[in-house]
Amino acid sequence: VQLVESGGGSVQAGGSLRLSCAAKERTFRSTYAMGWFRQAPGKEREGVACLNKRDARTYYLDSVKGRFTVSRDNTKNTAYLQMSLLNPEDTAVYYCAAAPFLVRLESMCTDSSAFMAWGQGAQVTVSA
Repeated sequence: VQLVESGGGSVQAGGSLRLSCAAKERTFRSTYAMGWFRQAPGKEREGVACLNKRDARTYYLDSVKGRFTVSRDNTKNTAYLQMSLLNPEDTAVYYCAAAPFLVRLESMCTDSSAFMAWGQGAQVTVSA
């Protein structure tokens, strides 16, 4: 397993959660971009936030801008997704992913095919 997620759970609307994605050192070192994706029941997977691991530039899905923050700690080989002001529409299984190369970050986040390593998924449930 290359990526291990933690931090999912249940929260009321307006609450916050932080997801973590720990990678093996070799995986993290060879990664150019980290991404967070989610899939709700009956819906397609969508890119929520992506991060250029080298210079920390970010891309966010419009619906999460201002509420979610993606970051990384290179000393811990870990990426994070801080989620605030959660609402029921954010309910989904969230996956972290790592890409071994970087093109346009927005394109990578929209089309997840560039991401080669994936976490096991973390359930996030937001109640009204």
